[in-house]
Amino acid sequence: MKVMDAITEILKREGISTMFCFPTTPIIESAAAAGIRPVICRQERVGVHMADGCARVTNGKPPGVFAMQYGPGAENAFAGIASAYSDSTPVLLLPLGHPRETAQMWPLFNSTRTYASVTKSVEPVMLPEHIVAAMRRAFNALKNGRSGPVMLEVPADVMTADFAGQVDYTPVRRTRSAGDSRDIDDAAKLLIDARGAMIIAGQGVLYAEASDELVTLADLLDIPVMTTTDGKSGFPEDHALALGSGGIVYTGHGRHFLQESDVILAIGTSLTRHNITTPVIPAGKRIIHVTNDARDLYKANDTALPILGDAKLVLAQLIDAVKDRVGGKSRRTDARTTLSKLKNEWLGRWEAKLRSTERPISPYFVMSEFMRVIPSEDAIVTHDSGSPRDQLLPFYVAKKPRGYMGWGKSHQLGTGLGLAIGAKVGAPDKFCVNFMGDAAFGMTGLDFETAARSGIPMTTIVLNNSTMAIETHAMAYSHEKYRTRDLGGSYANIAKDLGGWSERVDTPAQVGDAILRARRQNEDGRAALLEFITSAETAFSHRRGAA
Repeated sequence: MKVMDAITEILKREGISTMFCFPTTPIIESAAAAGIRPVICRQERVGVHMADGCARVTNGKPPGVFAMQYGPGAENAFAGIASAYSDSTPVLLLPLGHPRETAQMWPLFNSTRTYASVTKSVEPVMLPEHIVAAMRRAFNALKNGRSGPVMLEVPADVMTADFAGQVDYTPVRRTRSAGDSRDIDDAAKLLIDARGAMIIAGQGVLYAEASDELVTLADLLDIPVMTTTDGKSGFPEDHALALGSGGIVYTGHGRHFLQESDVILAIGTSLTRHNITTPVIPAGKRIIHVTNDARDLYKANDTALPILGDAKLVLAQLIDAVKDRVGGKSRRTDARTTLSKLKNEWLGRWEAKLRSTERPISPYFVMSEFMRVIPSEDAIVTHDSGSPRDQLLPFYVAKKPRGYMGWGKSHQLGTGLGLAIGAKVGAPDKFCVNFMGDAAFGMTGLDFETAARSGIPMTTIVLNNSTMAIETHAMAYSHEKYRTRDLGGSYANIAKDLGGWSERVDTPAQVGDAILRARRQNEDGRAALLEFITSAETAFSHRRGAA
């Protein structure tokens, strides 16, 4: 047995059935021989995004895996791992290392040194007999505590070296911790006594599989729930207490409750101060902060009550504590009435854009038609950076956990494509779709061929307005002088040449039917791309805006 075969055996024991990768690394051959499917991407960054998307929809059970060569492979993958790190996604990165004899020679790219800033842990395996213990440490880091990417670098000469003996490895067990009982009781009292409480739920709720407990607590206290961008879908957005997500864009009712509340329970979120993905909490709020990472506590906000623990366990504790204090009965506030009124007013202000039949097509109309013809329960949807993100987040109604993949602390254009491909691998029964602009397609669009070639039937929706509309104000002079915002291309033609099914649509009346045609193509096993010719829309439901 070679070291690469020992690694493969451990991956199989940990439930890994797909490895996203790019040559040249011998682990690809070993994995294929052992029955692990290698999916070869076109670009390492996108391959990491695929592993990221797969890990998200499986809640890290198992984590995603990406393998590549040393030097240029490791260099190209860096941006994808930076994104996974910023969103705390459990991805095992297996770069081949330079041979030990030359690994420390300047100016060779040193993966272990460079990746330390964007991984939960980094470890080089310098001797064959160290591989089992190193893999055990890696999976412990992937499974326990705050999620995040983990790197295990195996030098080329070690990877192909003989491994003596048997692979003595038992899959790593997950472990969780509940909150301190005194803190739980104090939190229950603070929430009950609040003039107007609300909840901000992050993706920790999704990884803990705690959505049911979150709904129970919200109903028990009768308080509304907002999610972070990463946490979107952690609370059903058709619920009477749902405020949608918050970050760079908000719903009207979400913005109102964030301003007016006096107590906020923030659970499963780091509360990292980041205007794209995390609600900016106004001053003067009393914050109960529940996280499984002590580094998050007091990081960005003064905190009335910190609680360290798993979101599912802490929510269960809070439910019991609140029931004890209110006699087991649900409270009633005016939150639902106020929320419904504000929601209807907000949607009324956006009705014209959501129902517009103008040409070029309004991107809001595309998204509205998608929601009309595709049940949220059947789909996994993600955005891309820029306009598609800001247009989709407030209005898309995610009803089931992981029905939406929000992201963005490290917001590279083109990320959504890889996420959707990986999501389809992890959840093959779902209609997996990414919405991207033409600029984003220019970054990563060739990896649509990966989906077509590999038989991964997902759908990409390109909103083509031939310009970077979101940069209208930021690049006004340069655009006037040099047309710096304008892009161009026929992306449906490219997708067809790459081996997939595609359609270009410029008539609003055809939008809904085109989406259904794409879904049928996916059901028949083909990757699909829809190119909608859209307007250069620059109105967003921003926290800074009036709508």
